[in-house]
Amino acid sequence: MGAMEQTVKVDGGEVWADDSGGEGLPLVLLHPGIADARVWDPVLPALTARHRVIRYEARGFGRSPAPTVPYTQTADLGRVLDHFGLDRAVLVGSSLGGKTAIGFALSEPERVAALGLLVPGVTGYPDLEDPELTAEIGRLAQAGDMDGLLALSLRTFAAAGSPPDTRAAELIRDSFPGWFSTYGYDRPEPPAFDRLTELDLPTALLLGERDTPRVVACNEAMAARIPGCRLVRVAECDHLPTLRVPETVVRLVTELCDRAG
Repeated sequence: MGAMEQTVKVDGGEVWADDSGGEGLPLVLLHPGIADARVWDPVLPALTARHRVIRYEARGFGRSPAPTVPYTQTADLGRVLDHFGLDRAVLVGSSLGGKTAIGFALSEPERVAALGLLVPGVTGYPDLEDPELTAEIGRLAQAGDMDGLLALSLRTFAAAGSPPDTRAAELIRDSFPGWFSTYGYDRPEPPAFDRLTELDLPTALLLGERDTPRVVACNEAMAARIPGCRLVRVAECDHLPTLRVPETVVRLVTELCDRAG
């Protein structure tokens, strides 16, 4: 059976989601800030063969409308779980999605059975943002230079790819509306880095060694703080693990679900 597409009501808006159906402990997939839910396509068949899988798109990304009111990513995740009647789920988040999953696990630990973190972000880590990169993104955006912005993004986030790297380029370019339409609406969340020691659940973190040095250092520090975290280092992986090493992602998530029971 194909996935059921649904519109999920969130505070002051809505998001697109789909549900593969199935029995057992569900998996909820949270995409990165440089792609929409299609980033999961390479791993979806293997995951849905064994699990009920729910994906959704954050406001402004993919098939979800741009926000018109302030919101938080963690509150929206809670609404998605409520919509599908999930008391408890395994959360698998990539980059931005990982940051959201961690924040939610700290605020509502009883609802999270396990955490799969792919090149994750985290609030409260001091050196994750690169001021020069942020300024350059802003400059290109203000100039309306989307080709320049795409080239910069591919160099920065997709270093393991070979030109023309069509799939990565398509996903990143299509994510630009999400970057800009959410500005001023997507509210900052409480710092989580110093609270990672509180996470008392099966956790695995995939680190891409071709990712930016700041993300690599952050991911090493996160894995060291999370009790019992399984760190998986992947040499030829950048900020898009599901495109670069889908088999490794599937193996990590499958093992995590087995640990979650």
